[in-house]
Amino acid sequence: MPTAQPAKRVRWSAIFKVVVLLLLLVIANIVARDVIDSLDFEIRPGNEDAVHRTIMLSAAAYALTLAIPFVPGAEIGVALMVMLGPPIAVLVYLCTLAGLSLSYALGRFIPLSVLARLADDCKLERTGLMLREVAPLDKKQRLELLLERAPKRFLPWLLRYRYLALAVALNIPGNYLIGGGGGIALFAGVSRIFGVTGFLVTIALAVAPVPLAVLIFGSGILSG
Repeated sequence: MPTAQPAKRVRWSAIFKVVVLLLLLVIANIVARDVIDSLDFEIRPGNEDAVHRTIMLSAAAYALTLAIPFVPGAEIGVALMVMLGPPIAVLVYLCTLAGLSLSYALGRFIPLSVLARLADDCKLERTGLMLREVAPLDKKQRLELLLERAPKRFLPWLLRYRYLALAVALNIPGNYLIGGGGGIALFAGVSRIFGVTGFLVTIALAVAPVPLAVLIFGSGILSG
């Protein structure tokens, strides 16, 4: 009986953390949807200031929601380009870089010990043990350990060519199911196997095609 109470507290702690996380994700998704709905406006003489404010707030909301895993923030960027066309493409591109960089930076600053405790709370003992094992290692040692432990099919290839895999993951349709751009960037930061310069160069190239295409050919390519 004495040992049942601490275990029960741990279970309730894990449930509480998961519920809070899910609520935050639901709220973020609602905010993203409201921002997209707010972009359905008409530009006419006399409302230029309101339109400008809406665009700037939407751009800021886009960068912030894009940084949150499992939130379809990318839809705001697409909606902005559909509504406003080539003039907004560069701003959307810069906000995309800002949002992904923010998520990556947050991942870099999250202590692995915190993630290990969260894994323990969720009864993911092997994950917690792995996180504690890699925590004191540098990037090279961590990568070598992951390559050694990885199943011998696709994962070692993905680890070796991780920057290419990152670029592909950011562009595949349906990446929302694996966390979206924010989740992918957060994982890249948490893993500590993606250098800052390499990450920034990769995302700068990976997210450029769509804004560049809108800049050259117009927003019709998004609705065609």
